[in-house]
Formats: sequence, structure tokens, C-alpha cells
Amino acid sequence: MGSREELMFKKLGTVIAALFALLALTTLGVSTATAAPAKVTLGGGSGILFPTGGGGYNACTLTTIGHDQNNALVGLTAGHCGKAGTPVLSESSKAAGQLGVIVFSNDVLDYALIRFDAALVNPVERIGGVTIRGIRTQAPQFPEIGCKEGRTTGNTCGVTWFSDGFAHFSQICVVEGDSGSPVVVGDRLVGMVNAYYFFGCIGPETGTNIKPILDDLPQRGVTNFQVI
Repeated sequence: MGSREELMFKKLGTVIAALFALLALTTLGVSTATAAPAKVTLGGGSGILFPTGGGGYNACTLTTIGHDQNNALVGLTAGHCGKAGTPVLSESSKAAGQLGVIVFSNDVLDYALIRFDAALVNPVERIGGVTIRGIRTQAPQFPEIGCKEGRTTGNTCGVTWFSDGFAHFSQICVVEGDSGSPVVVGDRLVGMVNAYYFFGCIGPETGTNIKPILDDLPQRGVTNFQVI
């Protein structure tokens, strides 16, 4: 009987020791692996936020996302959405925190250049009803139908009234928060939404065409911008 009791105590001691070791490893965090945070999906038409201080945000829309000549992940939006140095968050995944930062904002063309953290962002070519498979530098003209995807009014389309090379004017429905929305003809990016006249979704929409932006980007250190 003595040998059986001794054997039982040895087994019990082994089990207790193993439990203490497991508890220690778990407490110290050395026995478990922490998964990398899931990437946030962003593309032309995604809602993005810019902190304004005091817990407030400016809400705008991402025009497009792609890579520069160094394969850095960059994007565009309306310039009045934020100034250089302003952090950029995803509206749908705000808890993920800062995903990028505005590195330049052009008040004349009203566009902003965003540099994203590629480790945190999953760039896509389609958001909602808009797919961007390329860029068209020819300005949209009457009676072409342009469409946009915005964080406020979603996917809307309208006739192009005219373009002056610098900007276009159309009947696309837009309101506040749609600033920066990609304007496409088919699946080609031709510009962005910057403003509307008189009343939202009634007065004409206007925005900067993509060619003046592309012509300005090399002065900001970005050449060979390619959409996703």
C-alpha cells in the first residue's frame, strides 16, 4: 500500500507542477501568440475621418488608393478635409485607430495626398457601386454620365454639363461628407467631388478633374501614381 500511495503522490505532484507552469507561462504571456490586427479595407468611396480636436471629426470620402514610385501606399481626397499632418481614420473601423496621415494639401486644386500604413490597410478597387480600374485624364464632357460613391449619399450618377479642363460640373447628387468622392466614367477615375451649388442633390456638383492633380503630384514627390 505504501508504494501505491507514494506513486499517487508523485503523480499528483507532477500534475500540480504542470498546472503552475502553465499558469506562469500564460500570465507572463510567453506561451501564447498574439495575432496581427486585421487590415482595414479602403478604396475609392470609403468614408474617412479627420480628427478636429475635442473628440470631433471631419467626415469625407476617399477618392482613390494606390502606390507611388516607391511602392508606398498613398491615397487622395478633397483638400478642405484636412491639412498636412492630420491623422486619417476609417469611418467604418474607427476603433482601428490611425491608418495614415495627410502629407500635403493643395488649397488651389482642393486635393490632399494621404500616406497610408500598408501594414494596416487592405486597398481595394471596388467600394459600393464604384470600381476604379484605371485613370482617364481626358476631362468628362456633355453628355457623359459620371458616377460617384460617397460616404453620405452612396452611389449616384448624373449627366456632365461641361468641364473647363480644371474642373467639371455635373448633376451627380452630393451633400456634405461626399467631398473627395471618386467621379468615374465607367470604371475610369476622371475626378473627385469638391462641392455643390445652391442645394445638395439639386444644384450642380463640381470637382477637380484628375489630370491637374496628376500634373501637380510630382511637385510633391509623387511620380507614377498607380491606382490599385
